[in-house]
This record gives sequence, C-alpha cells and structure tokens, in this order.
Amino acid sequence: MKELTVKVPAEKASEYRIEIGTDILSSVWPKIESQFGKAGKFIITDANVAKAGQLDKLVSGRNVSSYVISPGETSKNMNILVMIIEAMENAYLGRDTVVIALGGGVVGDIAGFAAAVFKRGVRVVQIPTTTLAQADSAIGGKTGVDSSLSKNAFGVFWHPSAVYIDVATLKTLDDRQYRAGLVESVKHALIADEKYFEFLESKLDAILHRQADVMEQVAYQNCRIKAQVVEADPTEKNQRRMLNYGHTIGHAVESASGFELLHGEAVAIGIVAAGMIEIEMGLGDDKRLARIKKLLTALGLAVTIPAKISKSELADIIKRDKKAINKWPRFVLIDTIGRVHRREGQWAVEVKQDVVENVLGKL
Repeated sequence: MKELTVKVPAEKASEYRIEIGTDILSSVWPKIESQFGKAGKFIITDANVAKAGQLDKLVSGRNVSSYVISPGETSKNMNILVMIIEAMENAYLGRDTVVIALGGGVVGDIAGFAAAVFKRGVRVVQIPTTTLAQADSAIGGKTGVDSSLSKNAFGVFWHPSAVYIDVATLKTLDDRQYRAGLVESVKHALIADEKYFEFLESKLDAILHRQADVMEQVAYQNCRIKAQVVEADPTEKNQRRMLNYGHTIGHAVESASGFELLHGEAVAIGIVAAGMIEIEMGLGDDKRLARIKKLLTALGLAVTIPAKISKSELADIIKRDKKAINKWPRFVLIDTIGRVHRREGQWAVEVKQDVVENVLGKL
C-alpha cells in the first residue's frame, strides 16, 4: 500500500464589520456596492419583510434578483434551499455572487446556508430585521435548515462579510415576534454580563416601547457579547457552546410544538428549565430563578411547557440533538448571572437524564 500526505493550509484570519443605527436601511445598498463592486447580488427575504416595504427601501428601485420565502420556521428546509439555489442558477449568478439576507432568523439561516453551498461558497451579507436576528442569528456564522425530526439538522459555519442592523425595522414586527426575539438578549446577559441583565430589567419599559436609542444599545451589547465568544471559538469546539444556554430543551419544545411556538418562546421555557436543573445540581437557587422568570414574564412569555407536549416526546427529541454524544447532549448551566458554569474546562457539562426528565415533568 502506498501512502501520501496532503497538507491543508489553515484559513487566513478574517473579520467583518457590524454597523448599527436607526433608519439606515436606505443607505445600505450603496455601501454594499462599494464593498463588492460589480459582483452579482441576490436578495433572500420573506413575504412579511417585502410587504412591510423593507425590500423596496433597501434596493430603492434598482433591479436586483431576489427570492421571497414564506414567513416562519416551516420554510427552513432542504426543499426551499434547493429552490433558492436553482433561482440563483437561473439568474446566471457565479462564484463572485453576494447573497443578501434581509429578514429574521429563518431568512438569515437559510440565506447563509445557500451562500455556503452555492458554487462551493459565495459571500453573504446579513441585514437582520427582527429582535431575534439582531441579537443572535445574524452574527457568528451559524447557518442551516431543519430536518423533519429536529431543528438545524443540516448546516455549516459560514461567516458574513458584513452585517447591517437598522433598529427602525423592529417597528414593523408584531408584538409577539418582537417580545419573543428579546429572549436572546436575556440569554446573553445571563451567560456573560450581569450589568447587562440589570440594564434589561431597568430599561424594560423603553425596550417594550421600541425606543430607538435603547434598542441601539441592546443591539450593541448583544453583538459585543456574541463577538467575544465567536472570536474565541468560531466553530463551537468548546466555549461557544455557552451560547446554547436554554436552547437544548428550548429546541426540543419548539420542535415538539410543530413550530407553533416561536424560537424565543421555546427558549424562554428552556432558560427556566436550565434554572431548575441548576437548582437540582446545587448551582442555583429559587431566588435567582424567580428573578429570571420575572423578566421573562414581563416580556409576556410563558415559562411552562404546553400541556399537549409530553415529557417522553421531549426526551426523545433531546436524544436527537445535533450536539448529542451517545444519544444525550451536554447542557450549558450558569453559576451566577453573568458567569457560565465550567467543569474540567468544559463550557457544557453532563447532566443525568433522570435529572432532566424530572425537571421536564415539573414544567
């Protein structure tokens, strides 16, 4: 048997800018043109964003190829992905293409994945228009679509070339979407910054009234926290797992609801479940959990599992979690608000299945 060794050079370090402001959407396209020149542009958005006039505001009458998906998690699947890629092919786009994701988390996830696999990878610009996407999904390079069994079963890490956040776009969201998306802000505070948690508590009224200067600060703090984590661990080898706080059970609840629950609504339940696990393991107490539940409840979010979802169904979904090893994932927990619990250098730790199932039963 003959052998050869193929050396694969490491990727060069790269960076991208995040621009945050109010009413900046109409000024973004000239910046895209300046950065990418004559490269082909392809916009992916959803019907709600288009209906709200944000697509027209971005392109300002320019003739730009686009694909509009139906709103919601049910559009985040392989069939829609294939249709998007074929639309790009029909537009005669090549490897110099820039995909522009204009919308919420679903749009950003599927657009990023489409960019990652089209012609073996093209650039993507994220323009998030929801509280969820501006806090989390537009930053960090996680892309993907769902399978029929679990959330984000297919995906890759594919970092954007630029991110533009216009907090004025949040005014077009309905109240349910707006409030649910704020859960990612709560998560960031819980894992990384107690003062930010206090800020969310103290500025809650201004946040709920979508006060522009406060929402710019919320967006900035979210991006700051997530950027620090992603820079330390871009492909989730260890530390980046802290961003999954509340998400393991949250994703299971979201899937079990048939995606009737919004992502943030399910993660709110997952955060409460994490708090209960922390109490079971001697890492937390009732007082801290009550404080967290108070903030989530003030956002108008439920903190219990819907009655139609069974404990056994959730346990089965958790076993299929993409991070599972030997059919059971590790869990992110916190020691205090602002600090993640670590054990033997790991940012996600083992929790026995019976402990989790006991908590699910109580929820």
